[in-house]
Amino acid sequence: MDIFSYLDGNTYTWVVLPFLIFLARVMDVSLGTIRIIFISRDLKYLAPVIGFFEILIWLLAMREIMQNLNNPACFIAYALGFSSGIFVGMYIENRLSIGRVIIRIITKVEADELVNFLKTAGYGITAIDAHGATGPVKVVFSIVERHDIDSFVGIIKKFNPNAFYSIEDVRFVSESVFPFRTPVSRRRYLGMQGIFRKSK
Repeated sequence: MDIFSYLDGNTYTWVVLPFLIFLARVMDVSLGTIRIIFISRDLKYLAPVIGFFEILIWLLAMREIMQNLNNPACFIAYALGFSSGIFVGMYIENRLSIGRVIIRIITKVEADELVNFLKTAGYGITAIDAHGATGPVKVVFSIVERHDIDSFVGIIKKFNPNAFYSIEDVRFVSESVFPFRTPVSRRRYLGMQGIFRKSK
């Protein structure tokens, strides 16, 4: 690492090197977290590419660790980089919003208005009558893109704030279950209409 040749030995050994190891660990663990998520989303062509860079960075970090086995700062940086990389990877995945989820809504009150609005907004909906522990309920299912979760949940809360809902990841979905999708801007417009309608 000639670029650090102007530094004295202690500064490089106890500050620069641990920082570089920390940074490398954050990068490779973040990539590893994303790779696992890509595998779970069945993105089989992207996962190997991520894996290549993940292991390359890991090897570089391990080379420095093995050459500095008597430096405890490197071990601490290695561990801190690992834990930080997990959070960074999850944050990146959350921002990417890759994949689809199934949302289940269980409500005791009449759900026709909610179901009709969701259909108008372009969501594919399946609604069935069921019986819960305290009586009849309506169960509503929908499969949506992950980036649509906030909009979908917002509609649920506006029409029925007390409804119970759950969200689960979906690995594979037949495209035929998706109806013609209204553009996101259109769905947001419809969502605002629903909010104003409920406030009247």
